[in-house]
Amino acid sequence: MTTSILCGFLLTIFVGCYARHNEVLTAVGNQLSDVDIECNSDSIEVTISTAGEEFNGMVYPKGLSENSSCLAEYEHAGSKITYRLPLRSCNTMSHDISEGVEYFNTVVIQPHSKLVTSLGRGFHVRCRYQTKNKTEPAANAIGTTPAKKSAPLPTCSMHIYVGRPSEHVIAEHARIGEYLTLLISIDEQDTYGLQVTNCIVKDGLGWSEQPLINNDGCPIDPDVMGPFEYSKNLTLAQVTYPAHKFPFTASVYYKCNVKLCTKKNGGCDDVPPICDPTGHNVRRRRRKRQSGELQDRGSLEKLRLQDEDLRDKSVEVYGGLYVNEVDDDEEAENPSTLPARSDDEFCVSTRKFAIGIAIAGVLLMLAVILLVACIVHRRRRRKGTSTTGSSIYSGPYSNHAYSRD
Repeated sequence: MTTSILCGFLLTIFVGCYARHNEVLTAVGNQLSDVDIECNSDSIEVTISTAGEEFNGMVYPKGLSENSSCLAEYEHAGSKITYRLPLRSCNTMSHDISEGVEYFNTVVIQPHSKLVTSLGRGFHVRCRYQTKNKTEPAANAIGTTPAKKSAPLPTCSMHIYVGRPSEHVIAEHARIGEYLTLLISIDEQDTYGLQVTNCIVKDGLGWSEQPLINNDGCPIDPDVMGPFEYSKNLTLAQVTYPAHKFPFTASVYYKCNVKLCTKKNGGCDDVPPICDPTGHNVRRRRRKRQSGELQDRGSLEKLRLQDEDLRDKSVEVYGGLYVNEVDDDEEAENPSTLPARSDDEFCVSTRKFAIGIAIAGVLLMLAVILLVACIVHRRRRRKGTSTTGSSIYSGPYSNHAYSRD
């Protein structure tokens, strides 16, 4: 049983997290006799056994067969090979379950060392990690020296929702521009609060990453991600932002540092941060100035110990999803996948807009034709009803006042 620490608690590997494939799969001279996995603290270890033949081929996560750092090539590797799949990259995603968190991915085994063929086989791999606090602080240890009793650290987690978290829709797939909400929370209690710092987004391939939130908890580029909003008891922080991705992969991974502060004695006075135009927390600067003023009172050493204690209570949280680009045809056929919009906006697809313009043009032409027909009809009617009598000037005109003999 493998264990690891996550958010101050013991992560226990859930036994039996993967159903072994017992059927025999034949692929170009290599016969896969068995596939096993082992759940480690930071990776899923996949062991592939062949029926006494050397394995020549490739192993990679589904969708990452082209120039990917997640692809592994094997040549004359023997009858048993091991492939390690990281938990927080290479298209490995996670979701919450009743007992903790489950990581999952699809591993493709290709029997050719250079080509992707139809003879490749895919395996769904899953690892479940149980998040529980296995250690209870004892009031007295064995012997005469009492153990120091301290409040247990709260569990922290990151979730990404479609739209607002109140809709309870976990974002696993999204479109560029669709509004998502990144929510980080700790257990409800009265001792600790949280502050979110040092958030970055990664491509999951080790090629590129972009910082989002700096060490003061302030946004680096508000157009990409704005500031976090904190709850009154400082146990929850969230930010709503439009979905984004890197140009060469659909997988997007977020990592944030969560600092736990003590609500008593002013440990959370600089939360939530007040950010100035330079991206610094004004409250933190003010606190540092106050710390310098207290140096003459003999409190500097105490403040340093408090800072070290808070650094020990700093944890990292992770989350990820797939983000795809928007296609015009898919926009028209699947309006439910369009980016979210605010109530004061009106959106219509390009195709519907063109059809509307065409219909409006036809209606305008019909209106003009009808107007011309009405005008012509009225003129004809006037001519038909006018009198045809003789005019008083029908005869020859002569003015005798100016006549000459």
